[in-house]
Amino acid sequence: MARRFATYILLLGAFLLGACQRQTAEVQEQQFLAFGTLVDVTLHGVDATQAHQAFTTLERDLNQWHRDWHAWQPGLLTDLNRALATHGEAEVPATLRPLIEGAQRMSVRSGGLFNPAIGGLLALWGFQNDELPQQPPAASAIATWLKNPPHMTDLRLTGNHLTTQHRGVQLDFGACAKGYAAQRAIERLSELGVHNAIVAVAGDIHVAGAHGERPWRVGIRHPREAGILGAVELKDGESISTSGDYQRYFTYQGKRFHHLLDPRSGYPANTAISVTVIARDGLTADAAATALFIAGPEDWPRIARDLDVDQVMRVDNNGVVTMTPAMAARVRIEGTPTVQVQALP
Repeated sequence: MARRFATYILLLGAFLLGACQRQTAEVQEQQFLAFGTLVDVTLHGVDATQAHQAFTTLERDLNQWHRDWHAWQPGLLTDLNRALATHGEAEVPATLRPLIEGAQRMSVRSGGLFNPAIGGLLALWGFQNDELPQQPPAASAIATWLKNPPHMTDLRLTGNHLTTQHRGVQLDFGACAKGYAAQRAIERLSELGVHNAIVAVAGDIHVAGAHGERPWRVGIRHPREAGILGAVELKDGESISTSGDYQRYFTYQGKRFHHLLDPRSGYPANTAISVTVIARDGLTADAAATALFIAGPEDWPRIARDLDVDQVMRVDNNGVVTMTPAMAARVRIEGTPTVQVQALP
């Protein structure tokens, strides 16, 4: 599940290391580890007692979700994958059903570019390990996998019963789980009476309310330089996610190999270095950022339209920043990169 280990859409001003807590008269903040990364939670307009309860609940829940959704450590998802591979069917725990349903929806809309069924390909590359691989798999192994690749459409969900005729399906929700978790965390805060908050699970962020008299502000990490590429204010209920080739990668013979694999080729996508998406829910933002990273320069506007997202920022291999009009109207770019605006079809 270690998908965005170093995405760092940074909360502006929150450059802290380790698990810590910051309190002022209006702001309560805490950081802790979950999903193999740093989670940053900031609350506004709550007292210390309410904040303590919220932080304790979120840390517990996020770590439980991480265990439940992990693709290679023992848990509910690995049990489900084993059942599908062995019997072609499985009962779906309640905590996994929204991920499966949302992933199927986004996979179909993206034309299969977002494909959480390719856990076997990620394992072949060695990305389903806590330690990064040292070299790519043999080309022959990738070619063999491509002869019969699994898709989310190979799954049939009826009630809580999941079936497949393709025994190669291996679900890995690393490309959408953190965005979904950030939104779930905000929903849990609302249940606790906290209505002004921001939760960042590494680079996947969801917000509620505002930071007092102003909106929540976040910075978008520069994919090649220290610091941020741009800054944006988020509205109540919005999510923002970034996919980048700097998040989880290794270098072999002078070439970068990252974990954002193109299911069509079996190799890392190679036409972008960063894609950021703003959407109304966390799973959509997270999954769309992955799909649009994989989509090439000619296809990404059409895929964005099909995914029903209109706020996209894409950075290509030359560092050129392309934004949709809706995104350009909101993002303040730092520095002097080449910036262009491209409308969706």
